[in-house]
Formats: sequence, structure tokens, C-alpha cells
Amino acid sequence: MAYEFIKVEREGPVTVVTLNRPEVMNALHSPAHFELHEAFDAFAADPDQWVAIVTGAGERAFSAGNDLKHQAGGGGMGLPPSGFAGLTERFDLTKPLIAAVNGVAMGGGFEIALACDLIIAAETATFALPEPRVGLAALAGGLHRLPRQIGQKQAMGMILTGRRVAAAEGRELGFVNEVVPAAELMDAARRWAAQICELSPMSIRASKEAVYKGLDETSLATAMAGQMRYPATSAMLRSEDFKEGPMAFAQKRPPQWKGR
Repeated sequence: MAYEFIKVEREGPVTVVTLNRPEVMNALHSPAHFELHEAFDAFAADPDQWVAIVTGAGERAFSAGNDLKHQAGGGGMGLPPSGFAGLTERFDLTKPLIAAVNGVAMGGGFEIALACDLIIAAETATFALPEPRVGLAALAGGLHRLPRQIGQKQAMGMILTGRRVAAAEGRELGFVNEVVPAAELMDAARRWAAQICELSPMSIRASKEAVYKGLDETSLATAMAGQMRYPATSAMLRSEDFKEGPMAFAQKRPPQWKGR
């Protein structure tokens, strides 16, 4: 479908979603959130789409977060059930998400990136949760995802100061996977996506679900005991890919994944 505030492109099994409001540094308002909700619903439902890359239009910003001017003008803060950007409360998505952060990722913009499984950052990227500077709090997952991803003390150092963190420091802290020159960002994100697509999509989904659900359990033993009951694991065990992988190995040929 046609979108006004985002762009969606399909490159083989990879969906590229671009936040397309560069005139406001890709800050998001309610209509953009609902467009993203629809786009990620379509991605989740399409068996031929295996990985998504999320990035921002222009060179300045991935996303400056919530569109405060729109909100202050009475535009409201309506959100879809899947949360900010159609992602931050989408807890049932087992397909991998890659954030290609091309510039500023502030507040909700950083929360979008944290909701992705991998963050590839341009050297010019900066990250922060500065909501307290404008009387708000990072309630779209940032206050919970950041401590889980980099540890409590490091996260509190960012949260309680609202300070900006450059891409290189983000990698040192552990929430950025790779830092590349800005001109190479999308090539790097596509390279990661291609590496994922070499593997069984069913196995990838089972692995992602097991990791995140397991982190919610109170012990390693409980996490391991429950993983066979997860939907993506069950789907993997029933899939064509589950048969194709061993067959291809035995026949010494590349597997032909179906993703189903």
C-alpha cells in the first residue's frame, strides 16, 4: 500500500522500512505510528519476508523520537497496540529486525533501535534518552530495554543524565553491533541481513523467541525447560526447513530454505 510518512521496499526476502519525515528529523506523530503498525503487520504476515531493516530518511537523523511540536499543537499521542513506531510493544515478532542508525537516535528514536535485534550505526550516529529534559520519561521501552542490554549502572548513567552517546561509545557499551562510515551504512545493514538469510528462517525465529522468552524466566533451568513449548520452536519442528537442513548436509549441497 502507499504510505505518506514511511517508505517500504522489498529486496528479495529483506524488507527495508524508512522513516520518511526528514523535515522534522524523522520525529514520529500518531499517523506515522499507525502506518508503521500496518507495515510491520504486513512484514510479520508475509512468509517470503525474512528480515527487516529500519532506517531514517536523510543524513541527519534516524529519528528524533516523539514529534513534540505536533503534540504541543494538540495533535495528540495516539499509538497503535504495537506501541511507538509500531514496534516497541510488538513482543510476538520472531523475525529479525536490524536498525540502521544513520544519525540522531534520540528518545523514542533510540527506543526504536533498542526494540530491534541488531543496531548498525553510522560513525555520525548519536544516541540518548533525553526525555527528562522536557518533562517526560522514556516509557516506550527505553527504561527497561537499555538496562537489560548493557547492564544497570551503564544504563543509569545514560538515563539519569540524558547524555548523548556517540556510535563508538555505543559499541563499547554493547548496544551497537557495528560502526561504519555513513556512506557504508546500508551496505553494512544489508550484509548483516544477507548473513541471516543464509540460515533457516524457521531456526532463526525459534532462536530469537527462545532468547527473549528465556530472558524473562527466573532461572536457566526454567528457560531451557520451557523452550520446546514456544510457538516458533514448534513451527520449526514441523517445517520443511527442519527436513531440508539435514538432507542438504547429507547430500553435500547448499540448503534451499523455504521459511515454512
